[in-house]
Amino acid sequence: MSAALLERYRAVRARTESLAALLSPEDQVVQSMPDASPTKWHRAHTTWFFETFLLKPRPGYRVFREGFEFLFNSYYETVGPRLARPSRGLLTRPSAAEVSGYRAHVDQAMLALLAALPPAAEPLVELGLHHEQQHQELILTDIKHAFACNPLRPALVPADERAGVAAAPPQRWLALPGGIQRVGHGGSGFAFDNETPAHDTLLQGFRIAGRPVSVGEYLEFVGDGGYRRPEHWLSDGWAMVRQEGWEAPSYWERRDGRWLAYTLAGLRELDPAEPVCHVSYYEASAYAAWAGKRLPTEFEWEATARSAGAAGTAIEALRVHPAPLQPGFRQDVWEWTASAYLPYPGFRTAPGAVGEYNGKFMVNQMVLRGRSCATPPGHERLTYRNFFGPAARWQFSGFRLAEDA
Repeated sequence: MSAALLERYRAVRARTESLAALLSPEDQVVQSMPDASPTKWHRAHTTWFFETFLLKPRPGYRVFREGFEFLFNSYYETVGPRLARPSRGLLTRPSAAEVSGYRAHVDQAMLALLAALPPAAEPLVELGLHHEQQHQELILTDIKHAFACNPLRPALVPADERAGVAAAPPQRWLALPGGIQRVGHGGSGFAFDNETPAHDTLLQGFRIAGRPVSVGEYLEFVGDGGYRRPEHWLSDGWAMVRQEGWEAPSYWERRDGRWLAYTLAGLRELDPAEPVCHVSYYEASAYAAWAGKRLPTEFEWEATARSAGAAGTAIEALRVHPAPLQPGFRQDVWEWTASAYLPYPGFRTAPGAVGEYNGKFMVNQMVLRGRSCATPPGHERLTYRNFFGPAARWQFSGFRLAEDA
C-alpha cells in the first residue's frame, strides 16, 4: 500500500473533523429538511462506509456498536434496512462525542489495515475517501440551510472583510466548432463510475459564456419581473414558483428595499461581482430563456473546459461562500447544464453493494459540472458529474449561458 494513500486517508478524515469542530453538539444534530442531514450523521455515515465495506469482511474486526449499521446506512438496499432519511434529525443519541469515538475506533482499525493493504483493495479505499469528501461539502451546505432557518442567522465563521468588487469581469464568449469530441473519464486516476466509460459524442457548433452569470446580471432578471412572468419558465418550474413563493434565489431576502444574502459568514449585502448561486435548474432555465440563450449541455461544458485548459485552482483554505468572478473558466459554483443525468453508452454498475453508489439515481435528475467553493481539495475533475433534482437550491449551484453557433 502506498504511503500517499495512507497520508491521504489521514488528511481526508481530519478535514471532516475540522469542519465538525466549528459546530456545537446541538448544531450537529439538527436536520432542517429531508434533503439535508445532520453533521453528526455525515460523520458517522462516512465512518460506516469504511467499517461496512473494508473492515467487517476482515477476520477479527470488532464492530464499535451494534445497531449503527441500521442508523447510518444511507441508501444501500443490499446491505440491509436503514433509518428513514427524514428521521436522521431525531437521533439525539448516539451523542456527537460517541460518534467521535466511533470514528476513532474505525480509524485505528483502518490504519492497521492500510499498513498491509493488498493493491486490489486500494480502489475501494479511494472510493471511500472521495465519498467522504462529498459529505464534507454536504456538511457545509446542510448546516447553511439549518442556520438560515434560525431567526438569529448565526454565522459559522467570522465575516470576512473583503471589499466588494464593482462588477464582474466582462463576459466573453468562447466558440467551439462542431465535430466529434471525446468525453468522460478514460485516463488514470480516480473517477466515479458515472464518469465512465469515455466515449465519443457529436457536438454541433456552439458558443458558451466564458464565466457564470453574476449576481448583478441576475438582479436584472429579478428586477424585470422574472419571477412573475410564466413565459420564461418550464411548466414544473412555474408550478414551483407559485407553490413555494419564490421571488429570488435561496438565501436572498429583501430588507428596507435592499436585497441581502445569508452566508455562512452572516447576512450581508449582495455583491454584484459574485456568481449567482443557490438557484435551481428551473431558475437557471428561466433566466436563459429571458436572456434569449440556453444552458449548455454537459458535453459542451466539458469540451470547452478541456480546450480552455481549465485545470482549476485547488481550494485549500476553508471557503464558505463563492469568491467574486475572475478570469478563468471554472469558478466557485456548481453549474447546471441542460443534460439529464443518464448513463453513458456502455455504462455498467459495479457488482455488489457499491454498485448502488450512482447508477440507481439516473432518473429525474439534472447534471451539474465544475465545482463549488465548498468542494474539498483534490475532489474536482473536468469529468465530474454532480446531479440533483431540478428544484434543488440548497447547494452552491449557479450556471452559465450558451447558444447555437
